[in-house]
This record gives sequence, structure tokens and C-alpha cells, in this order.
Amino acid sequence: MSTKTVSFTQMKDGTKEEYLMLHELEKPFHAMTADRVMGEMRRAGEATLEGYQITRLQHGLQSATRALRDGADVDWVVAALLHDIGDGLAPQNHDRMSAEVIRPFVRWDVSWVIEHHGIFQMLYYAHHYGWDRNARDQFKDHPCYNSCAEFCERWDQSAFDPDYDMLPLEHFEPMVREVFGRKAYDPDVIREGYVSPLTA
Repeated sequence: MSTKTVSFTQMKDGTKEEYLMLHELEKPFHAMTADRVMGEMRRAGEATLEGYQITRLQHGLQSATRALRDGADVDWVVAALLHDIGDGLAPQNHDRMSAEVIRPFVRWDVSWVIEHHGIFQMLYYAHHYGWDRNARDQFKDHPCYNSCAEFCERWDQSAFDPDYDMLPLEHFEPMVREVFGRKAYDPDVIREGYVSPLTA
């Protein structure tokens, strides 16, 4: 922990010099984002998906392995790996929380898909609860609709198989570090409005 501290007790009283100091002090913490993400994924290996045959980590690994084997680029592979990372703290809105984790570092369409995959997944099960399985149709005119539907079909709903030959977390670590090592909200990365193919 730094020995440098600000003098203010209310943010509105801070000086420019103090905020510049804070900016510098926060850099090492920002640089360790990938470490925290990897730690959260390892914890997901200890948390079973209640009633399922696999852990939360295994679900992410299967999704990412499927994406990689389909020829997806690093943004899609990392998104597939982390698409449920919000489950631990926000199970009721995990899709939105997961999207916020990756949003500063991936293309906008990739984060949109992760943000909305929960409602798109309802196609497969919602009718069993008497819910609207076609709730995702509210987004039918969105440019990322097909990407989200394909993501769910190919890499998410199919990733609950305890016998699937998934790659280990260590295989994906360099990709996670590449993505989280990017400058946050870089317009050249975000590419607002561009809809990328899921596979090459």
C-alpha cells in the first residue's frame, strides 16, 4: 500500500495534483486486472452449477474451447470463456455484469452479445417455466441479433457436457492477458458499429 495519501475527505475538495497522484497510484492495480479475472475463473472451478454435471469453470472452458476450435478470434474466445463470470456476485443479472467486465477491452458487438446472452438463452428452457422463450425477439432488428443467437447455439447452450474434451484454463491465460492488457476503451479496439463474424 502506498504511503502517499490525499488530504481531502470529500472528492469535491481534491486538487489536480492529488488526482494526478491517484491516477499514477492506480496504474499497478489496473495492470493486475487479468490476474483478478483468472483468480475468479479458478474460484469458479470450486463452484458447482447446482444440479448440473459440471462446474462453472468447466462451462466457461467448454464454451471457449468450442469457440477456439470453430476458428473464433481472441475477442470471441475470451468472451466465451468469461461470459458467465458475473455469476458469482450477480446471478440474477450475470450477463450484464459479465459484459461490463470485458466491455472496455473487446469489440462493442462482443460485449453486446455477452450482455444479452441470458435472454437469448431462454429459447432453450423458458417454456418449461411458462415464460416467453422468444423474449429475445425484441432485439430482432438489432445488428447483433444473429451473432448472439449463434453464440448461444454454438458455444453456450452446448457446453454442459462432462465428457467434452475441453482445454485447460492455462491454455486461455495468454489470450486473457492479451485482451486485458489493451488500453481501455480504445476506439480502434471497440470499433463501434462494426459487427464481426463469430468465426474466420
